[in-house]
Amino acid sequence: MIGASAAAAVATLTQSTWRPLPSPAGSLRAGHAHMPIAPATEPRLAALDPALLKRALAALDRHGAQVGHRDRIAIVDFSAPSSQARLHLLNVAEGRATRFLVAHGSGSDPHHTGFLQSFSNTVDSNASSEGAFVTADYYEGKHGRSQRLLGLDQTNCNALARAIVVHGAWYANADMITTHGKLGRSQGCFAVGDANLTEVFARLGQGALIYAAKPSGNRA
Repeated sequence: MIGASAAAAVATLTQSTWRPLPSPAGSLRAGHAHMPIAPATEPRLAALDPALLKRALAALDRHGAQVGHRDRIAIVDFSAPSSQARLHLLNVAEGRATRFLVAHGSGSDPHHTGFLQSFSNTVDSNASSEGAFVTADYYEGKHGRSQRLLGLDQTNCNALARAIVVHGAWYANADMITTHGKLGRSQGCFAVGDANLTEVFARLGQGALIYAAKPSGNRA
């Protein structure tokens, strides 16, 4: 069951009048698909699964007390390969979206197929976790400027202990797809292209929800 605010957002976000978010000045770069999410009737573009959208918005209602900004949400559709822009940054009120490339963890794809095979919440698994996260503070780490995440579900409650964060990485740049047909893998973090990190941070901010899932995914 989703609350009234999520239900209203579903009605807005599932309509066919998608428009891209306006880009910050000088921030539009290669590496993300700056296009409207296609309606379900348009098979040639990767659509955001309506069921996944409803689950994400239900999580936004469920964890509302821990989410400071409910006007935006990030949804990572891990049913898509890493070669597709599967990090969807949504403006909930206006139904606008921008999509970015994002890597998954090596423990979720041990043979580096480009597809996430399974999730894990286990320390040292190097896998991606499923569930709702809230963005926290920024810091300078081994990957440069990064943003800590707090896991809000039982499936990702070890996110802070595992240092699952948002950071930039060379192996998440668009040229990896040209060369290898897929992105490299993280240690479970949401790694985006170096060129896109500033824009991702600007669109997310602190206190926003990230919902990551794969409809047919398995947990480990």
